[in-house]
Amino acid sequence: MSRVLYEKKGHVGIITLNNPAVLNALSCDFVAEIHEAVDEVEKDKDIFVCIITGVEKSFVAGADIKQMLPLSAVEAIEWNRGAADLNTRLENLRVPVIAAINGFALGGGCELAMACDIRIASEKAKFGQPECGLGITPGAGGTQRLPRLVGAGKAKELLYTGRVIKADEACSIGLVNKVVAPEALMDEAMALADEICANAQIAVQEIKKCVNIGLQTDIASGLEYEQQAFGVCNSTEDKRIGMSAFVNKEKEKHFIYK
Repeated sequence: MSRVLYEKKGHVGIITLNNPAVLNALSCDFVAEIHEAVDEVEKDKDIFVCIITGVEKSFVAGADIKQMLPLSAVEAIEWNRGAADLNTRLENLRVPVIAAINGFALGGGCELAMACDIRIASEKAKFGQPECGLGITPGAGGTQRLPRLVGAGKAKELLYTGRVIKADEACSIGLVNKVVAPEALMDEAMALADEICANAQIAVQEIKKCVNIGLQTDIASGLEYEQQAFGVCNSTEDKRIGMSAFVNKEKEKHFIYK
């Protein structure tokens, strides 16, 4: 049985983490398999949105602690590199990434979810960065992405205590975008993906770059890149299609990603 499933529905690539025996805990080989699924998304220009979800009661319950326990400092950094690189890769992926969080998103699972563009959570989902209770820090973006999403004070509270929170609290602090019933999770994620797919994809992808760059730099540099993106989009056939439809009051638009 494959531990990482990949399927394509229309313009949406769906990655399903399928190792319920260990609650999708992140090991080196499991992370490598997730990278392979992301390869499929990356090479297919007909994919406009990626969804990542898990099976049964876990999105990703954290790292494989049994693998980590005997590692030296140097070995642990090397062991962790695949997960850290995966999260950076998802954050910078050409297309928007939606995390459909079905259950536990703890430690490395919370970090993976935070690397996605949008997070939709099941009412059964739980979130936390419990690393300090294990004698370590987060190692795949937890100390960096959590403050950017929820603010420094709330992030420090969660990081210092290792407290696990439910989906409704995660939504109230801005960690997730929306909470839905478990049975509605994938329908909600697909509906959002389809809504994104209906727009001009060069514009969507340029917007993702603009937001990411702006979060990492000063506003002047961010605005400079935004102007470049604006210029790129104004050279596309999709711009002509979208604006012509607006001027002619046509509801139907068929962007061609060109």
